[in-house]
Amino acid sequence: MIYLKTPEEINQMREAATLVSRTLGEVARWIAPGVTTLKLDTIAREFMRDNGGRPACLGYEGFPATLCIEVNETVVHGFPSNYTLREGDIIGIDTVVEKDGFMGDSCYTFPVGEIDPKVMDLCKTTKESLYVGIEACRPGHRIGDIANAVQTYCERRGYSVVREMCGHGIGHSMHESPEVPNYGRRGTGPVIRNGMCICIEPMINMGSRNIVIERDGWTCRTKDRKPSAHYEHTLAIIDDHVEILTTFDYIQEVLQDKFI
Repeated sequence: MIYLKTPEEINQMREAATLVSRTLGEVARWIAPGVTTLKLDTIAREFMRDNGGRPACLGYEGFPATLCIEVNETVVHGFPSNYTLREGDIIGIDTVVEKDGFMGDSCYTFPVGEIDPKVMDLCKTTKESLYVGIEACRPGHRIGDIANAVQTYCERRGYSVVREMCGHGIGHSMHESPEVPNYGRRGTGPVIRNGMCICIEPMINMGSRNIVIERDGWTCRTKDRKPSAHYEHTLAIIDDHVEILTTFDYIQEVLQDKFI
């Protein structure tokens, strides 16, 4: 069942969305060769708590961390560890904040130092496809319109779309109805309506779309071990238009000319 939010509830969601956006901006300050992903997790957890939020991923169905860490071929749900970032890596940081009973969810894939131009193109295309999907998200349209827009944009550029993982509704819970896939047919799926709050999050691979779940039961990587990129925004449909509740502005302030 899709839970439609009131304008007052969407106002509360803005607070959570702002905090998760600020958290990614804070983490961005520390991403560099020689830094462990466990260090990034600690920074994010402390920042959320210091600013009145709760790290919603921590403990979610047994997940052991604040951040989902996605280095190179990891698609989603990787654990922070003592892995030390290296020049040329890419790292997706996906996380959720709860603030005053509402969730904000966002993800950004960061370059670590100078990266391969082909990997940079993957990141740029994936990020662009997020906004292509947002453009297709209009009241009266359907979720399949978003899915098809993302899929078409990426596949025409030679990339593949992960099908087992998708975006989702969001509100009091991290994952609500409807599911928001990154592939599908136009004109299918639930109608987009005022009060819907959803997360669009393209997960796009350089090689095959096939994935593997590691033995930890969480970490999802590409089967061919080629790079994968992931970007995400939380959106609200209100007054017959789409508002992006999260923002990458805090990340851009840190990365400046390296902002993808």
